[in-house]
Amino acid sequence: MPDKNEAPLTTEEALQQWRAAERTVAVARRGRLAAETAAAAADDAAEAALATAKAAREALTAMALAETSAAKTAAAAKAVTLATRADVADAETEAAMAEIEEVAAQDRYRAASKRAAERP
Repeated sequence: MPDKNEAPLTTEEALQQWRAAERTVAVARRGRLAAETAAAAADDAAEAALATAKAAREALTAMALAETSAAKTAAAAKAVTLATRADVADAETEAAMAEIEEVAAQDRYRAASKRAAERP
C-alpha cells in the first residue's frame, strides 16, 4: 500500500506493477508445480525402495547387501520427500503472496485509471 505522503501512481506505473505481479504469480505457480511434481516423484521413489527391500529379503543369495542398499535408498528418498514437501509449502506460500500482490497491483491500477479519467 502506498504512503499517504507519496504521489499517487500513474496509470502506466500501476500497469507496470500489475504486469510485474502477474509475472511473479506465473513464476511462483510454475515453481509450485515443479515442487509438487518432485514430491510425487520422491513418493514413487520411496515406494520403489520399499518394494526393493521386500524383494531383497526374499532373495537369499544377496539378501544382506540388497536390504542395506534398499534401506539407504528408502532413507534418501524419505529425506528428499520431506525436503520437497517443505519446498511445496514454500512455493504455495510464495504463490499466495504473489497473488495478493497482484490483487493489490490491480487495485492500484484501477485507482490510477479512475484518477486519470477524472482529470479535466
